[in-house]
Amino acid sequence: MTVLDGDLRRPVARAHVRLGRSAGVTNRHGDVFLRVRRRTASLVSVRARGYSPATRRLWFRRRPWAQFPIYQPRLQWPIYGATPTRTEAQTRIRLRPPFRMVWSQGMGSLIEFPAVVSNGMAYIGNARGQVRAISMRNGEIAWRHVTPNGKMAASPAVYGDEIVAHGMDGHVWVLDRSSGRLRWHYTVGSPVESSPIVRHGVDYFGSWNGNVYALDLRRHRVRWVHRSGYKITSSAALAGSTLFVGDYGGRLLALSARTGRLRWSASVNGRIYGTPAVSHGRVFVPSSDGDSLTAFSTRGTRLWSIHTGSYVYSSPAVWGGRVFFGSYNGVFYCVSAASGHVLWEVGTGGPISGAAVVVDGVAYAGSFAHRIVGVDARTGRVLLRFPHGHYVPVSGNGGRLLLHGYSRLYAVEPRRPRR
Repeated sequence: MTVLDGDLRRPVARAHVRLGRSAGVTNRHGDVFLRVRRRTASLVSVRARGYSPATRRLWFRRRPWAQFPIYQPRLQWPIYGATPTRTEAQTRIRLRPPFRMVWSQGMGSLIEFPAVVSNGMAYIGNARGQVRAISMRNGEIAWRHVTPNGKMAASPAVYGDEIVAHGMDGHVWVLDRSSGRLRWHYTVGSPVESSPIVRHGVDYFGSWNGNVYALDLRRHRVRWVHRSGYKITSSAALAGSTLFVGDYGGRLLALSARTGRLRWSASVNGRIYGTPAVSHGRVFVPSSDGDSLTAFSTRGTRLWSIHTGSYVYSSPAVWGGRVFFGSYNGVFYCVSAASGHVLWEVGTGGPISGAAVVVDGVAYAGSFAHRIVGVDARTGRVLLRFPHGHYVPVSGNGGRLLLHGYSRLYAVEPRRPRR
């Protein structure tokens, strides 16, 4: 048997493999030789440092050899924003332009929020309330789940062997990850535009009714509800034991993740549509009709604010001491996280509504000009102008990125081989 990194397609050396009573360790080519007592479906378990342990059945009747892919958790993209702090920066993936397209796949309708990716599969919802599972290898749709009265304006989240999806129909849908079958659902009764974030089996999210929920996915019941009094579309960012979420009253709320108690709140000069990002003791908050991005300390002190003169729906990305965000004026901004000083600006040709994203030192933004721009995060030099885009531009894994068009996904990889 050969053990491979499922994203990088490289052999994994020194992986521990067990097949029944037989056990062994892979060589530098990822190969291990084990005795198969009966040529039937056999349960194989693999463990390797830096990889998620995996167990699956392999069939050895036709040939006594098989490939076994395993995956590094650090190269996955299991939630919206890439990290619980919603920094929109995947710091472990090493993929930069120029790219070549590997496959593309239509999603049937508008995709306002990006796919999440885990263990070789991408999961995404569309404006018709359909959730799809797509192979990162060839773009084939593994399954499709259609919610009854659906519309989705949020990314799903991967939680163990389940997919958690929030619907504008006021439901939380929990699906079987391998088949898309509905396991159970919870009714909020108000549209949910907030993407899930799951920690220790609890899904945290806001709703249009102004409530923030902590839903226990194991017990199928709500642990607590915080009533803000204003509509919430923002997703929650989780840093330590504190949740940060914005509301249409223009307030940034800092809540206890354990109890939902309000620790502090701070105001910006307009409603908060997008999601705050937390990094190095600071919270960066977009304001839609306030036309600004504002920085607070994680204790609630207002630090600085930058005004663009137009809506800032775009959720910020934070990387390398810099903050990246877009505005409806069509400008993609990079500012100092410490001072808010503008370091560079790039025009995109159309309003920017979706979140900025940073991968491998490249900052990406999608615009209503139906294109994606990729910019060197340090210098401001444009490295990519992709002719399809709309909202949030990028997600992916260690082997490929997914560029998001209006209703189609494009899988790309670097033209030059990875070093």
